Order: sequence, then structure tokens, then C-alpha cells
Amino acid sequence: MQAEPLDFPLKGKKLYFASDFHLGAPNAEESKIREKRIIRWLDSVAEDAAAIFLVGDIFDFWFEYGEVIPKGFIPFISKISQLRDQKIPIFFFTGNHDLWMKDYFTSELGIPVYHHPIALSVEGKKILVGHGDGLGPGDQSYKFLKKVFTNPVAKWLFRWFHPDLGIKLAKAWSGHSRITNIAKDENHFLNDDEWLWQYCKEIEARFHHDLYIFGHRHLPLELPVGVKSTYYNLGEWVTQNTYLKLDSSGTQLLTFEK
Repeated sequence: MQAEPLDFPLKGKKLYFASDFHLGAPNAEESKIREKRIIRWLDSVAEDAAAIFLVGDIFDFWFEYGEVIPKGFIPFISKISQLRDQKIPIFFFTGNHDLWMKDYFTSELGIPVYHHPIALSVEGKKILVGHGDGLGPGDQSYKFLKKVFTNPVAKWLFRWFHPDLGIKLAKAWSGHSRITNIAKDENHFLNDDEWLWQYCKEIEARFHHDLYIFGHRHLPLELPVGVKSTYYNLGEWVTQNTYLKLDSSGTQLLTFEK
């Protein structure tokens, strides 16, 4: 979390937050349908967007080799490139599925990529935003795996796989994810054991934020954190199509239905 928050004057416009598109999952056909829906959503918010935050697991897998990026996603990448040409700021966050993002989006499109939660200041509101993987109590097995996957040696070794083999292996691993196996109904509310909610409460006890905005849990949530704070989870776009809108009048969790 950075010491000085990014400052956003809205000037009558809005901030939009979405996460967990999981482009590429569970197969190319379903992903393309979802990709078209996401592009329609981006078109719908472009007119009044002060900025768009894409809060992790945008891709079900992403790895940047020296001269190669994963095949596909050209309509989505073209759309965000068009939005950048319209001077709309876009911010990427890595999630547990696309944590191997490096500098492609920054160098090619001027889109910063964040690997940790960051603080925002929006018309006097203090906001903490990030994907959410590995935060809060519990989930020790994933926290161990994340240390392995983000280890420079592990990334160096994976880079030496031919992209055809490396991406095939990664997609096979991704096939075990919650979003790919959504029929198992593993995404249910954990009540007081919601670990991202607990994380927000831990942070709030030390540093006040008006809003906490995370993804990863695949559940659209709006929960109180203390007396004057709220935790929002952004849900996902395989079945829910949920996103967050923030403007001068307040904050809303919405569903895109077009």
C-alpha cells in the first residue's frame, strides 16, 4: 500500500471498478461471448468515466515472455487501447490468475499495473483498492503457492518453457479454479469468516478508509467495516456481471445486463 494516495477529482464524472473477468475460461467460445459483453460495458461507461479500475483476474492466465504474450483477447485489448486514446485513465491490478503481468500494458498502452492494494483519495474519501488474494487470515496453502509463483527464480525457469508448452500447462492448472468449476457452487458467503472482510477490519483498526474495494471472492458484497467504512466486493463476470460505480452522490454495486 503506497504512502501517498492517488488523488482523483471527479469533476462531475464517475469512477468504475470491475474484476474477475477471467477471459479465456472455461473455453474460447464462452470467453468470446463474455469478452463482447465486457466491451459493451466499457462502451457504456466511457462517456462519463473519470477512470476505470480493472481489479485483478482480468485474464484467467497471463504470462509475458520476452517477445510473446498469450494468444487472443485482441478485441478487449483494442477496446482499452481506444479508451486510452480518449484520455480515459485505466488502472490494472494483478490477481492470482494474472499475477505474472509485467510491463506490456504499461509500455504499450500507458496503463499502470499494480501488484498490491493502493490507496486513493476521491473528493475527501479515503479508499483502499486491490484484488484481495492472499490477504487476511487463513488460506495458507495459497499464500505458500503465491510465494512460489512470484519467486524470481520460478518465473525465470517458467520463461524457458516454449510458450506453447508453458501456456498449455498454465491453462491445465487454471482448469482447477473456482471460476472454471463454478457449477460446484464453492462461492458462498462465509459470514464472520469472510477473510477479506476481516482484513478490512484489521486495517480499519489502524488506518481509517471510507471504502474498501476488492475482487477475488466472486461475490458481490456490501458490508459495514466499523461505523463509517464499507467493504465492497466486486463479484465476477462469468455469471454475475457486477461492477461498482462511485460518484459525488455515493457508491453503488450494479449489474450490467446488456
